[in-house]
Amino acid sequence: MADDAAPVSTERAMTAAQDRRWEELLRNITDMLPAGPVCVVVDGAGEQNLIVAERLAAAVHDTGRACTPLFGTTPSTWSAESSADAIVVAHGPHWRAHPPRGHWDVVIWLRTPPAGNGRKSAKADADIVIDLHDPTWPVIRHSTARLGDRTRWYLTESRAFFATRAATWDTKFGDDLPAYAAAITEAGLPRDGVVVDVGCGTGRALPALRHAVGPRGGVIAVDLTPEMLAQVRSHGRAEYAALALADARHLPLADASVDAVFAAGLLTHLPDADAGLHELARVTRPGGLLVLFHPSGRAALAARHGRTLSPDEPLAEAPLRRSMHQTGWRLTSYDDPEHRFLAIAARR
Repeated sequence: MADDAAPVSTERAMTAAQDRRWEELLRNITDMLPAGPVCVVVDGAGEQNLIVAERLAAAVHDTGRACTPLFGTTPSTWSAESSADAIVVAHGPHWRAHPPRGHWDVVIWLRTPPAGNGRKSAKADADIVIDLHDPTWPVIRHSTARLGDRTRWYLTESRAFFATRAATWDTKFGDDLPAYAAAITEAGLPRDGVVVDVGCGTGRALPALRHAVGPRGGVIAVDLTPEMLAQVRSHGRAEYAALALADARHLPLADASVDAVFAAGLLTHLPDADAGLHELARVTRPGGLLVLFHPSGRAALAARHGRTLSPDEPLAEAPLRRSMHQTGWRLTSYDDPEHRFLAIAARR
């Protein structure tokens, strides 16, 4: 019950950019809400639940839809009939356990540090997951398929997620450079060929990619986030590649124009992995290579994020092999030990 009491606000003054981030996120959420009466509960982050719920209720009101916020009320004192046609917004685990119309239409889970808070099952059935590690910079990280196409929010939310992490990315993950180099060497990229690093981030793979194709080869580095490409330049890695700000789903490259594609941690960030593989196949010449890499194995990465692996995940071997076949690739190598993930495919 304590979570449902009105907390002392911990909000602090925000910059104009942070205000815009909140507005953008709330617009994306209100766009996802189904038509008609909807019951929404915000949970997962203690006193932040109320702050987010209040902002959401105000955003719903601004769209012109009727909204009934259940702040300062309890399940025992509120009547569902009083807001039969409205969007109802509540917050906290107590309200979550007592849905006002028998069920919640939309459960919003706020993900905050530390990752493990003893309520994994509560997060598992969330319809929308918001990363709230920084309360001034919230980012949608998941939405269930029944709330509509993820592509509606993918671009803005992905850029927002990586923008604030770009400056410290190499501080956290810079020791992965030898793993990148080893994977690229093992992949056997064609000497003098053209390779594109899709989702290049801060450019950790670029020195090894340039070494692999040699001085007469070509390296193109593509990323969705301007701040990441700025880090490529600040780390002196722009000398290894031509940089392009672009969406991996719509690459600014001609059909069959590259000999290889390198993608580290890309597919799991795309709203549709198969569509992403189709686009990578479009730009790759017949016989060209696709190298999917991550410097941690799937099990190790899942454990780091407090979740368990599922056999139907896009990067599990059987689903990936099936997706590759359907999108113009042939999976030739699959390796998923604890210390890395490396899958190599050939363009059919």
